[in-house]
Amino acid sequence: MAINYFDKEKYQRKPEWLKVKLPEGNDYKEIRDSLHQKGLSTVCEEAKCPNISECWSARTATVMILGDTCTRACKFCNVKTGNPKGFINVDEIENTSKMVDLMTLRYIVITSVDRDDLPDQGAGHFAAVIDRVHKDHPETKVEVLIPDFSGNAERMHLLAKSNPFVIAQNIETVRRLTHPVRDPRAGYDRTLGCLEFYKTHYPHIQTKTSIMVGLGETWPEIQETLEDLRKIGVDIVTFGQYLQPTKRHLNVEKFYTPEEFAELKRMALKMGFKFVASGPLVRSSYKAADFLDYLEDKA
Repeated sequence: MAINYFDKEKYQRKPEWLKVKLPEGNDYKEIRDSLHQKGLSTVCEEAKCPNISECWSARTATVMILGDTCTRACKFCNVKTGNPKGFINVDEIENTSKMVDLMTLRYIVITSVDRDDLPDQGAGHFAAVIDRVHKDHPETKVEVLIPDFSGNAERMHLLAKSNPFVIAQNIETVRRLTHPVRDPRAGYDRTLGCLEFYKTHYPHIQTKTSIMVGLGETWPEIQETLEDLRKIGVDIVTFGQYLQPTKRHLNVEKFYTPEEFAELKRMALKMGFKFVASGPLVRSSYKAADFLDYLEDKA
């Protein structure tokens, strides 16, 4: 299957609904300054997330562990690729807990690059960070957005035994577009298998995934993906617009309208997902704590 990279003739300007305001508000500025003074950083800032003010004001944030260099090279992602050669910054364990305290977080999302260079691909470090947050801040809910750990059961058990509130692993796109959108070591069926593993062995943990749209997928393909996810009991799904980070990455084939995102949400809810976030600027961790609010409202 041919995948198109930057093509000047096909370049589309972002529509009005994708234009966002710069981060603002006293909460945002105070938190940002405090983090910088302590030498701490969030994915929210580093990825220039358009939703940063909204999420920080709701006391939700995302932190990336295991460094900033990924051993995989997905064609939609602008994270640096390379070989970290086994290096782990153990200070991430304490610093993540400090961040929860400094930002008075009620909900934290912990994510990472892929670390195929490590014997356990980072599962043990993930578990150590989660355990520390649980120990220091038992009232704070922890969501993890994790690598596939190559589908290794021992590594997945190691991660899940740290008992996060939500385990997320992104399927990213429909089956037909999986390669070369995703790195060859990642896969549609592998992600399904991992999500099914967690739901089978740890049914009390919520499972979550995200789908980018705008890469050339069709509506029937999206529906098929949702059906595959529901068959294995995935609880939460998010939809967001793919945006081309650089000319070296895949072209945007289509900008979905807000009305189309609303239809995607209706489709997913009708199929039985517990919670759905869908919108042009929605990202994997967008307003992640809304699911907690949803559960509390239903209780």
